[in-house]
Amino acid sequence: MLNSMTGFARVCREIGGISYAVEIRSVNNRYFKPSLRMPEAASFMEQELEKLLRQSIYRGAVNFLLRYKNVSGEPMYEVDSSAMKSYIEKLKNLPCEGAQCNINLADLLLLPGVIRPQEPEADKAEHLKKAVFEITHEALEQLKKMRAQEGQSLADDLKQQCERIMSLLEDIKSRSKVVIIEYQSRLANRVKDLLANSRLDLDKDILAREVALFADRSDISEETIRLTSHLEQFLANCQIGDYAGRKLDFIAQEMLREANTIASKAADAKICLDVVEIKSCIERIKEQVQNIE
Repeated sequence: MLNSMTGFARVCREIGGISYAVEIRSVNNRYFKPSLRMPEAASFMEQELEKLLRQSIYRGAVNFLLRYKNVSGEPMYEVDSSAMKSYIEKLKNLPCEGAQCNINLADLLLLPGVIRPQEPEADKAEHLKKAVFEITHEALEQLKKMRAQEGQSLADDLKQQCERIMSLLEDIKSRSKVVIIEYQSRLANRVKDLLANSRLDLDKDILAREVALFADRSDISEETIRLTSHLEQFLANCQIGDYAGRKLDFIAQEMLREANTIASKAADAKICLDVVEIKSCIERIKEQVQNIE
């Protein structure tokens, strides 16, 4: 079944006195494009998290957000005393030109490098990693479920568009058989009108050759057969694989090409109107396919 590239999942859980929140958002993209945001202290697991996302998501722009806080009261940040002393020494050495220079401790804590996340010890880092991956797996399952539901809606819409095109193609096939007969009748009547006041007779062989040339130029049987085949392939690929987006996009382009050829060859207003409707359906298909993984 088809999967949409659009989805969202959020999982919050408290494990070992730490409250975790993982958010995963995915939107359309031609390729897999990850973006991970997490606390600096958890950056050591970034590559493995990206690998996990890549294994679960084939295509799309994926935004991963990790937040956590210690609800047990233990501090998760530390003061870099060396950095603070360095700032204080530099501030003391600034020329104040007789003015009194007061140093506010709260302002010092806002300077870069003074407050930094605590580097987790080996055992704490392992517990942190285990908890984050456990929650991320759960979030990915939620995301895939949402993308599958959205994909089913897309598949239903695509099927409706294909069925509409099939119906219009049947009308075109029926109409194309009548067009040649109508052209022959119009041409014969026109020639008779032009020769009405003369003694010349209409050469049936010339008329037959002209009708044959028109029939050859306006023959759209090959294009309708190919377009029907493309529609069948399109519907089959909607049922086969999970990662059919690119293939469906290519088939939709071929469908539009055949429709354009039918429009250029068909010398009939009714057929051209049907082709306009077909092209509208194909454009809808191409738009929806951009959302499929």
